[in-house]
Amino acid sequence: MYAPLQNDTFIRACLGQATEHTPVWLMRQAGRYLPEYRATRAKAGSFMGLATNTDFATEVTLQPLERYPLDAAILFSDILTVPDAMGLGLSFATGEGPKFAHPVRDEAAVDTLAVPDMAKLGYVFDAVTSIRKALNGRVPLIGFSGSPWTLACYMVEGAGSDDYRLVKTMLYSRPDLMHRMLQVNADAVALYLNTQIEAGAQAVMIFDSWGGVLADGAFQSFSMAYTARVLAQLKREHDGVRIPRIVFTKGGGLWLSEMAGLDCDVLGLDWTVNLGRARELVGHKKALQGNIDPHVLFANGQQIEAEVAKVLDSFGRPHQGSGTGPTHIFNLGHGISQYTPPENVAVLVQAVHAHSRLMRS
Repeated sequence: MYAPLQNDTFIRACLGQATEHTPVWLMRQAGRYLPEYRATRAKAGSFMGLATNTDFATEVTLQPLERYPLDAAILFSDILTVPDAMGLGLSFATGEGPKFAHPVRDEAAVDTLAVPDMAKLGYVFDAVTSIRKALNGRVPLIGFSGSPWTLACYMVEGAGSDDYRLVKTMLYSRPDLMHRMLQVNADAVALYLNTQIEAGAQAVMIFDSWGGVLADGAFQSFSMAYTARVLAQLKREHDGVRIPRIVFTKGGGLWLSEMAGLDCDVLGLDWTVNLGRARELVGHKKALQGNIDPHVLFANGQQIEAEVAKVLDSFGRPHQGSGTGPTHIFNLGHGISQYTPPENVAVLVQAVHAHSRLMRS
């Protein structure tokens, strides 16, 4: 059904196998920093108009690959599609973040939560299949979801938050309700990601964007445990091909040694973590992904190249030869800023490929 993969560098690195260079892709690589993205979004009329239209979602996913020799594509969608399918009423006002019309703040609201019918998310799976076909084997396609805890943050707060007061109030005053919500979220995320895999995703990533706001102890009970519940249900292969599983917890560096025990292939790191120390903690159990500060992309070309070299050198020489060992996937420590000069991304991608090849010579 699909063309054979021409560039499998990303997949091999995910699985701990040797590569000729360190693969690179960027969180939010299809986004507002690209003028062509802004033009397509204007045609679509809104963010959800973009995300729910198969042709537009395919177009914007491929836009960064037309500009840069990236080693992976990531589905253009949003982490909040699952709670939207649960009936919470997702909307994006111009210039504002996401909002839910029906936040989940009491027992009655939690009791109504259920794993949604995946038919309500058909637009996502249609986009996955369309993008995979349009890539024509150029690079692999990554599917994704928000983590159960991160989804719960938005579901309770009703929007983004500065202090997570409402969701943490529920966590501490009614932990039973929070656990019930997280169970539903975890089972919904697992089904959602498995359906993306069936639609054509060649790797899947769980974004635990707000795991780092939790206290020690609470993180393990309310975030990591439910990420583990998702991972336990995920397909390990599809049509006889391995599907790498990536977990990214922003602010999760404190718990890296514990996260090394998660049943995934790759751990994503934000910019606060030293890759060399992370490699010592994780060893060969996981590939590492990350982790340059996105704001480096506002520096000049020479400075960007120097910072790229620092990140690659901090990880050190990746595994070479047969078998498996410690490997690295280059990425930002979080999403790219909408104000990033597009030409600076070209400098970064070229620098990753050039310096990482030099390290292997």
